[in-house]
Amino acid sequence: MKLSESLFSVLLLCISTALFQPASATTFKATPVLSEAEPGRGQDSSVSAQSTARPGSRVELLQSGQSWTLHVDGQPFVVHGAGMGYSTEEGIARLAEAGGNAFRTWGTEHLDVQLAAAQRHGLKVLVGLDMQKQLQGFDYQDTAAVAQQLTRLQASIDRYRSHPSLLGWIIANEPNLMIGEQGGAVPPDPAVYEAMADVLDYIHQQDGHHPATVAFAFTASLADDVALALQAMPTLDFLSFQAYGALPVVADVVEQLKVDLPYMVTEYGPLGHWEMPSTQWGREIEEPSGSKAAGMVERMNMAGLDDPQGRLLGGFAFLWGYKQERTPTWYGLFTEEGGRTAAVDELTRLWTGQYPEQRAPAAWQLLLNEQAAGASVSLAPGSHAVASLQLSDPEGDALSVRWQVMKEVEARSHGGHFEAGPESITTEFSEHDPVQDQYGVSFQVPEVAGHYRLYAWASDEHGGVATANFPFLVHSP
Repeated sequence: MKLSESLFSVLLLCISTALFQPASATTFKATPVLSEAEPGRGQDSSVSAQSTARPGSRVELLQSGQSWTLHVDGQPFVVHGAGMGYSTEEGIARLAEAGGNAFRTWGTEHLDVQLAAAQRHGLKVLVGLDMQKQLQGFDYQDTAAVAQQLTRLQASIDRYRSHPSLLGWIIANEPNLMIGEQGGAVPPDPAVYEAMADVLDYIHQQDGHHPATVAFAFTASLADDVALALQAMPTLDFLSFQAYGALPVVADVVEQLKVDLPYMVTEYGPLGHWEMPSTQWGREIEEPSGSKAAGMVERMNMAGLDDPQGRLLGGFAFLWGYKQERTPTWYGLFTEEGGRTAAVDELTRLWTGQYPEQRAPAAWQLLLNEQAAGASVSLAPGSHAVASLQLSDPEGDALSVRWQVMKEVEARSHGGHFEAGPESITTEFSEHDPVQDQYGVSFQVPEVAGHYRLYAWASDEHGGVATANFPFLVHSP
């Protein structure tokens, strides 16, 4: 649950009335500390933090007036990164090839492999700790469970704190996101922040080498959330925020917080599903891939992520990989098969100054029976429908389009948690010859009433792919 466009002004008003000051933040100094590896886990001399026999990189936050700079081994380091959805060498190498210099994780399950690949490709890693969420049912009033969690997190910190590719720690991801019984956001249990404070204290005691942060969901209660967190954790090293459509106002909101700390944007990307219009039956309308890429770049420019300055340390695009959330194409910068979308090319341009030699195609509009998705198209069971997809390719490459009808997801997740993919429907398609940039297809509508979505993947011969989809209703006969 992030901030919708309609809540921008409300958020700014709420934050402007919040007056709080954490303990004064100064230069973050690092002191290497080594210890034994986490017991009970396999060892790999190429990746184990403790087997490196060296203190790892030295990461500092330096302040000069109103500006902050992240330094790694004495050199300024502006984060141009992505949230890592791959645990493979190939996927991580592609980030380095695109000009990225860092990635973040949401846990440590694949961290041995990820850190090893990061080291080989010159990347730094902001490690997300596996701290359980109240949103997922973890009870922070259960002192025994909280103590067990702390022990587990301490073991992870001990294991990885000296790895040369470590950039820092994300203690918790969106701990301020809590959904009440009525479906709206409600305040989290203050015990959540108290538990996080114990983790922060351990990091500062055992790893003076790397700073720690908390990644806050960009909600309308952000001012209160940050105030409660800093009350429990006055020595937090920097703040992190996750914003999509709200990205351009992050800097203004940070100023309203009146907290003398630097910040990162630990998630940004396309407009979120909660920020997009829906059909009359409540299914979110997704942007086609070309619009996603263009909109992301525009918001990055407005937020300063193309050239971070002041208190902004950089950011991480979401998601370097594939993810099912509402649809199989909404957030992944790549398709499930590894196809590269136009958003990757735009990030490459911003990070390196130029596009890759071969750019991905882009989708701009998908119509069904000559109507846009906002028309809430309802079709008769077993009828025939016609779709038209507008595409472009910078090199004018020939494109092949794969069409698919799927049911909508049955159980919609919250906060980016696991969501089962939609069921595919066997459908006969009859493709039309493309006319300029328009690619058409005819197909038979499913016989069973329900919520469906038409998908299109348009691929070139160089690994690039454009995506678009269209939600439609099959009404009862």
